[in-house]
Amino acid sequence: MTTHVQAKAANSTSRETSGARGVVFIHACPKAVSPHVEWALGGVFGTNVRMDWDEQPVAPSMVRAEILWQGSPGMGAQIASALLAFSQVRYEVTEDATGHRPGERFSATPTLGLFRADIGEHGDVMVAEERLRTALTQAAVTGEGLAEEIARLIGAPWDEELEPFRCAHEGSTVRVLHDVI
Repeated sequence: MTTHVQAKAANSTSRETSGARGVVFIHACPKAVSPHVEWALGGVFGTNVRMDWDEQPVAPSMVRAEILWQGSPGMGAQIASALLAFSQVRYEVTEDATGHRPGERFSATPTLGLFRADIGEHGDVMVAEERLRTALTQAAVTGEGLAEEIARLIGAPWDEELEPFRCAHEGSTVRVLHDVI
């Protein structure tokens, strides 16, 4: 089951803010760490967070959960930063694009660390020209193929590692489209 969280405004305990929205997918978290994740997220949202944890079939000693959130713009980055303290947790955080700013996607795994990308209004990873120029230079200097550099820019290694955890959860109320052309 998905948990819904409306963040409190930073300057008030009673007024709420909702300029941005997104999803937190905790794909795999050790059971003993799950209360600490809730506490860290509560610090970001300014309210108590109680997540509905389910067993993670891909990793039997782990649990998974998801949150639909509303809060201030930039909150996706704050959430991802708070979760960095838990290096053994696999997670994704999204913040939807709005008419005046791109969205963001953060993905983290214990082996790869944190990935961040700008996301367009249709869910596409947006790669800036300067990052592509750097990838061309890196490929030329290191001898690695350009395809590998571009794969890293769009987060392909993170997607490959997280995909089994994404697919393992029947009954999710949030649907993510994969490999849509």
